Amino acid sequence: MTARAMTPDEHEAVAAAIRAAEGRTSGEIFCVVARRSDDYFFPAAFIVTASMVAVSLAVAWGLHLYWYDLRPTTLVAAQLAAIGCALAVLWLAPAVRIHLVPRRLRFRRAHDNAMRQFLARNVHITAERTGVLLFVSLAERYAEVIADAGINRRVAQETWDGVVRELVGHARRGAVADGFVAAVGSVGALLAEHFPVSAADANELDDHVVEI
Repeated sequence: MTARAMTPDEHEAVAAAIRAAEGRTSGEIFCVVARRSDDYFFPAAFIVTASMVAVSLAVAWGLHLYWYDLRPTTLVAAQLAAIGCALAVLWLAPAVRIHLVPRRLRFRRAHDNAMRQFLARNVHITAERTGVLLFVSLAERYAEVIADAGINRRVAQETWDGVVRELVGHARRGAVADGFVAAVGSVGALLAEHFPVSAADANELDDHVVEI
């Protein structure tokens, strides 16, 4: 995976989209793209270990049925050797780990990361509670929109789901920046409808996309 998910020009395109959207609303939009939301070593290690123990016991039972018994010390030594090799592979090849954990766990870790970013970037403390976080986690192929209470109570969940589909669709094609630009436009229209810009409006969050 490359060190950057987006080029400088793509960063500027997203920032310009945010500035244009916020020019019509008192709401705030913040974008975060994560290369991954967890290293998954421990979940993958647990799954691999449990699987190897289960398989080795099944093999030992099968051999027993054919009148061939493994000594307990031999079985345990084989298990430890196999588990040690597997853990070494997981340590040396981080990209393998995510493919060994369930999709539900991957999405849970990505969601937790989105919530951390929502709080860490102060999207939750805008004056009118109208901050919206657009979040994409690339390794998990996950996107989420987290809206603060001020705007969330006025917009149906199905609408946010549509913005998420927009983000995911672009990300699948490798066009993360285009996805953010489109999603920012959609969210900006929603914010402008419910919270139009006022003369006293102040820009409370940075107008750029953050890579983590």
